[in-house]
Amino acid sequence: MASTSVSRIVPASPARVWQLIGGFGSLPDWLPYISHSGLVEGGRVRRLRSPDGDVIVERLVELNDAERHYSYTIVEAPFPVVGYLSTLRVHEVSGAPDSAEVQWSGRFTPEGEATDDEVIALSTEIYRDGLEALHK
Repeated sequence: MASTSVSRIVPASPARVWQLIGGFGSLPDWLPYISHSGLVEGGRVRRLRSPDGDVIVERLVELNDAERHYSYTIVEAPFPVVGYLSTLRVHEVSGAPDSAEVQWSGRFTPEGEATDDEVIALSTEIYRDGLEALHK
């Protein structure tokens, strides 16, 4: 099993950051890799579409608004991984009420010819680019 985690300090309060990213259907609002998100099954499943037309289906596993985090699994995606579990978290920054630390982490198993290094690099790039876009 492979894993990766990326974190970034964002110049906004944790409450404001969570308001933007805490909705399970909100990825198109801040993640450049996703152009559309539709919620089904009472909001527990999101069907995502990339700008290139790729479809990704993810299932919400846990959502905790009070602690500002949610976890999800990938049900269907064009990525060479199985057993994917990811968590998006917003933390307070001690002494900086107008800043938040956002952490995006995941664990997964490469599938087919993919190596640990390849799938770690892919996920790390998505997480890093997403948090960079959020920062902007």
